[in-house]
Amino acid sequence: MIWNTYSRWIQSYRDLPLLINQWANIVRWEMRPRLFLRTREFLWQEGHTAHATYEEAEEEAAKIHEVYRRFAEDWMAVPVVKGRKTDDDKFAGADHTYTIEAMTQDLRAIQAGTSHHLGQNFAKAFDVKFQSAEGKLEYVYATSWGVSTRLIGTLVMAHSDDKGLVLPPRLSPIQVAIVPIGRDDASKQATLAEAQRLAEALRAGTYDGKPLRIVVDSRLKESPGFKFNDWELKGACLRIELGPRDLESGTVVLALRDTGEKRTVPMDLLAEELPSELGRMQRRLFERALAFREANTHRVDSWEEFASRFDGEGGGGFVLAHWDGTTETERRIAELTKATIRCIPLEPLHPDDDRPGTCVLTGRPSQRRVLFAKAY
Repeated sequence: MIWNTYSRWIQSYRDLPLLINQWANIVRWEMRPRLFLRTREFLWQEGHTAHATYEEAEEEAAKIHEVYRRFAEDWMAVPVVKGRKTDDDKFAGADHTYTIEAMTQDLRAIQAGTSHHLGQNFAKAFDVKFQSAEGKLEYVYATSWGVSTRLIGTLVMAHSDDKGLVLPPRLSPIQVAIVPIGRDDASKQATLAEAQRLAEALRAGTYDGKPLRIVVDSRLKESPGFKFNDWELKGACLRIELGPRDLESGTVVLALRDTGEKRTVPMDLLAEELPSELGRMQRRLFERALAFREANTHRVDSWEEFASRFDGEGGGGFVLAHWDGTTETERRIAELTKATIRCIPLEPLHPDDDRPGTCVLTGRPSQRRVLFAKAY
């Protein structure tokens, strides 16, 4: 549909570049659906662009690749490896495909986003030509790129725990949950009134340039313990506990979702403390996920160790190993271990990764290490 339309829209170099971004619901066949990661219907954001030259298309594909990396790391707090797919794993019809690969807490990889340089393949298939400034008819160069609701699955599986969601403050819909506590109706009403007053005052504050997202738990029938667990389940970044004694002392108890730490904070310092604490949590989540990835990334030189890393359901993590560059070897390794080449990293994770070696399976020469993992 896209390229059939582009063949009518594009006539001249003056029509280029054509840059279209869309959000769309997709339905496709999935043999083993997994919540968020692989579902039959999903929402995705995708782009389709047309350019006059190879270089312009390459610049676009690389730019979007970096946009996805920045969103994953700076907003989702999920470290990713930027790389290029092998020819056997690139998007069908692409000249080459870029990817960002994330690690989940069960030591699998998730392809979190891709950007494809399509060359002139789709233009030739759909006869998308333009008249150049010199008056010549030429095929356009194209890109496509996309991310989907798979990012939600990536977020959940990178950060969350057995209590529920752990969400980075920059994305969490609820950054602060205020839970008033009382022993009887009178004290419950008093703490609820103070909680609402406090919330209004704190909403004037900002984090990351936006007003703080604060809710007051006004439910009177549920116990404090139920409310605490409920907000942990929903991933509220910070929880403020406010009881009768707190009213008397002018303090609150501040609970951090990611570490479980609790501490007493004077009410008049909350406006200053909350944005700072949210910023620290955003950094902690990224640093924790990065430390986890580094602890579970291994450089392997023998087939015996390689196979053992992926042995059984518990095996996994990222393995950097040499590969002889052939599709035959790539497929044979996947057949033997269920591990696939996730990408050829654009930048080495370690200086030694760019050095030549011998293929972990065949012993043939290899230019550099590539990234293997079991993937969703």
